[in-house]
Amino acid sequence: MGFQPVYVVDGARTPFLKGRNAPGPFAASDLAVQAGRALLIRQPFAPTDLDEVILGCASPSPDEVNIGRVVALRLGCGHRVPGWTVMRNCASGMQALDSAMANIQNGRSQLVLAGGVDALSHAPLLYSEAMVRWFARMLQAKSIVQKAGVFARLRPAQLLSPVIGLLKGLTDPNIGLLMGQTAENLAWRFGISRHEMDQFSVGSQQRALAARAGGRFDEIVPLVDGQGQVYGEDDGIRADSSVAGLGKLKPFFDRRYGRVTPGNSSQITDGAAWLILASEAAVERWRLRPLGKITDSQWAGLDPAQMGLGPVHATTPILQRHRLGLEDIDLWEINEAFAAQVLGCLAAWESDEYCRTQLELPAALGSLPRARLNVDGGAVAIGHPVGASGARIVLHLLHALRAARARRGVATICIGGGQGGAMLVETSE
Repeated sequence: MGFQPVYVVDGARTPFLKGRNAPGPFAASDLAVQAGRALLIRQPFAPTDLDEVILGCASPSPDEVNIGRVVALRLGCGHRVPGWTVMRNCASGMQALDSAMANIQNGRSQLVLAGGVDALSHAPLLYSEAMVRWFARMLQAKSIVQKAGVFARLRPAQLLSPVIGLLKGLTDPNIGLLMGQTAENLAWRFGISRHEMDQFSVGSQQRALAARAGGRFDEIVPLVDGQGQVYGEDDGIRADSSVAGLGKLKPFFDRRYGRVTPGNSSQITDGAAWLILASEAAVERWRLRPLGKITDSQWAGLDPAQMGLGPVHATTPILQRHRLGLEDIDLWEINEAFAAQVLGCLAAWESDEYCRTQLELPAALGSLPRARLNVDGGAVAIGHPVGASGARIVLHLLHALRAARARRGVATICIGGGQGGAMLVETSE
């Protein structure tokens, strides 16, 4: 049948709001609905004309488990438009795009709303297993005497020591490491210094500030809470970020020998991002003017302890298929889970040993031109709402390419559990 082009018609995202040790002002569905409503209202078709809605979410709340369907109904898509949810950790939003592409390419859909969301500040506190077992024994007790006996065995420490759901979710169950600890592995493997990480992070902040001042985040639509307060821009970007300032922060994941700190890591964030994907027939039917198209995509697996190198493993096959080198890509978006992780990817491509043993290449792939990487900042400055980031980087890459009058870009992301995802995009002619 051959490859059918998949067009990105339009897109929008919320401001990314930094978690501040308490639930933020918006639930995940609120974020997705507000961004989706602003996006759909400016289209020539109705929400009921969509063939499906696909939403990536890594941490849906218990009352919105299939958040894709919840949001589709709240957006007015009607009962007949299917809505569903995908989860691939940090790449859930990119997986939603890939799933939409597959359905468009095989003819099952023509017009799809796809994206990602997470409200990480709303991640729950959980009871420990010991406390859950205590509750079970209390429910099983029949008489007042039996219940009193169970109650007497309750220890205050069990009740007052909840499990932080977010930390549990960011810990790999197979290797027992937090994601930040895997970033420490890359810093050690490639000899990335604390100064290099902090310098990279300050650069991300500065580029994001410049982009905001220059109006290059026009994909953002404002949020309004129940009290009428408006949230118009990403609130984690810091104008006062400096290498000296970041140097005062203590390592978080390896307090004695580590180099990864909150300042050179992505932020815990709430946010949503949507894209409208369409077939060529849908573009013609509705007379749409696409931002560009997704030309190719790739998923890859690797050692979970080295998960930050996922972009290297996912992007390299795309480059090989299209006979491209790193320097042939006009702009890059590598999601900044950690500064060490992005710098590790660049080092891996420059390493003969890594490319030979891990990628089965004859030699190093080469150097990625730094001036083309995350030109408007990345997750270190903007934030990383896990389910949304994969969609955000694809959307912003297309905007950045058009602003630069460039043609071709790669958006790529590392994935907890030892995976990587990548998409090759092109702007419309």
